Amino acid sequence: MRAVFRLIQTLAAALMLMAFVAPLAQAEVLLKIGMLNVTSDAPLPISRLDLPPDDLGIAGAETGLKDNNTTGQFLNQKYELVTVETAPDGIEETLGALREQGVAGLVVRADADNLLAIADAPEAEGMLILNATALDDRLRNDACRANVLHVAPSRAMLTDGLAQYMVWKKWTDWVLVYGSHPVDTLKADAYRRSAKKFGIKIVDERLFEDTGGARRSDSGHVLVQRQIPVFMQELDDHDVVVAADESEVFGVYLPYRTWDARPVVGDAGLVARTWHPSHEGWGATQVQRRFEKAHGRGMRDEDYQVWAAIRIIGEAVTRTNSADAETLRSYILSDEFEVAAFKGQALSFRSWNNQLRQGIILADGQLVVTVSPQEEFLHQRTRLDTLGFDEPESTCKF
Repeated sequence: MRAVFRLIQTLAAALMLMAFVAPLAQAEVLLKIGMLNVTSDAPLPISRLDLPPDDLGIAGAETGLKDNNTTGQFLNQKYELVTVETAPDGIEETLGALREQGVAGLVVRADADNLLAIADAPEAEGMLILNATALDDRLRNDACRANVLHVAPSRAMLTDGLAQYMVWKKWTDWVLVYGSHPVDTLKADAYRRSAKKFGIKIVDERLFEDTGGARRSDSGHVLVQRQIPVFMQELDDHDVVVAADESEVFGVYLPYRTWDARPVVGDAGLVARTWHPSHEGWGATQVQRRFEKAHGRGMRDEDYQVWAAIRIIGEAVTRTNSADAETLRSYILSDEFEVAAFKGQALSFRSWNNQLRQGIILADGQLVVTVSPQEEFLHQRTRLDTLGFDEPESTCKF
């Protein structure tokens, strides 16, 4: 009897859904979504456990596309994915080919400079462009572009999310250790900004020079491990060590090797990120299981960011019943838009710099520790706007 009752409930729910969506369904709406990956040389991670899978990002796109088509089948809406890869010097030609194929929405995996090249290319005119990977704060400020929506968080959002938790823990005396590569300098700048914003004191700073030749080799591992204790001697009293090491040169060597017994956070130890394979809050378990079943591995940050970009497009198509890029963009940036993304509240975009508001996950190697914004940090609009550049702080001028 219970099985029959559940079947009746399922059929009733399906009929109610059909009754709701039937008035919305018109002629078929077909939207072609492009995913453009601009290749770049990336160093191998220190640990073999962190080697990127071959389908990084692609798996997230496929999961998002399947989710869109599951909803679209009830609304006579269909989505197709066109995945392309190009070197920086082939951007304009690739964009032209995507335009010829009728791509309206474009999810971009590229660094800041190449993202700007795409946004400024004549071939991209009229496309809905979503940034899935570039973290640079300048893209949300002086170098912002009106035709780019940022799904990836800014560095400021990541560092603010970590700083809020450090304030809650009362770990407010920091030692900042940063690498010698340009992205490490940018990350260190973001930490300095967050420290000033939340009343944190940076009591000491150390620059870790990358002399090269030490990555993924036995001699390199031994060398860095021996360097760290000496490198971290004679520090002022501090609560925590903050690593700014996006280049992945030294950060993972800091835990358990510092001279003083202090927690390590940042790009090692407790890490601020958009996703974690152990995240189960707010219904995340169901997307984790679907992803794992389809791809045989856990979802990573880049997978999540690409998935979210695809779902944002799908949500806009669902609500507008349109495949026109400008119609979708206008709706996405409106006060009516929001998308569910397994972070405790619906996400939306900031009108002043086109940044997606979202929670920042703080996790160690195994578990999610917390999700920022922390409850104690209030805002007149939404607590999510305590992360990153709020409207008065932004220098973006479209």
